[in-house]
Amino acid sequence: MIPLVIAHNTWREVVRDRVMLGMTVAGMVVMLAVQALTPLALGEGGRITIDLGLSTISVLGLLAILLVGTSLVAKEIERRTIFNLLSRPIARPLYLLGKWAGLTASLWTVAAALGAVLCVVLAVRGSGASWWPVAQAVYLASLELAVLTAVAVLCSALSTPVLSALYTLGFYCVGQWSYDLRAFAAQFPQPLGSVVRAISAVVPNLPVFNMRSLAAVGEPTSAFHLMLATGYAALVSACVLALASAAFESRDFK
Repeated sequence: MIPLVIAHNTWREVVRDRVMLGMTVAGMVVMLAVQALTPLALGEGGRITIDLGLSTISVLGLLAILLVGTSLVAKEIERRTIFNLLSRPIARPLYLLGKWAGLTASLWTVAAALGAVLCVVLAVRGSGASWWPVAQAVYLASLELAVLTAVAVLCSALSTPVLSALYTLGFYCVGQWSYDLRAFAAQFPQPLGSVVRAISAVVPNLPVFNMRSLAAVGEPTSAFHLMLATGYAALVSACVLALASAAFESRDFK
């Protein structure tokens, strides 16, 4: 029950944040502005609209995590409100779980709103049949944001907001290039190749959540892919939050 209360308060705080509101409006403007370029797309206007629309959701979600998510815990420490919370019978892992759930819910709300706008734009363009692949792609992008939010919570439990943002961005970049790192590891001399291979195996495999290329051509993914991505996101988020809880338990706020 306590994590739900913390999650609700975090969701309400983040949704009211001007940064989140500005990003939501910016995403809608980008999706509408793309339509001015579609006459130059040589018949690929629908594909460009879907690709750029889904990319906008992912990029804005990442920016929201870097600007808002990495400072959630630090903001509580700076305001001294965390002492009032943790002085009550609230376990630190439950506090982090509530923070993660609240921020994840707010990001999913924004992603759903932008996804709905994208579907409306496609319907106006006469490409309404692509709404199901777009909905699947938005869902997978939301799972990716949930994993990145867990990473941001872990970093914020260990360091300052600026360093947390840099660490989270680094995890994102390495996670996006995890397949390439495995391929490059064979070209590196030892023991560097083993280190790179180990890093690519430990970081989240974010390409699992990317189906923009399929959605752009109106092709849905399989139910197995959706279930696999959901289970993978839940597993990775749970592991990262467990590490965050262990680090947060030993942190001294004095």
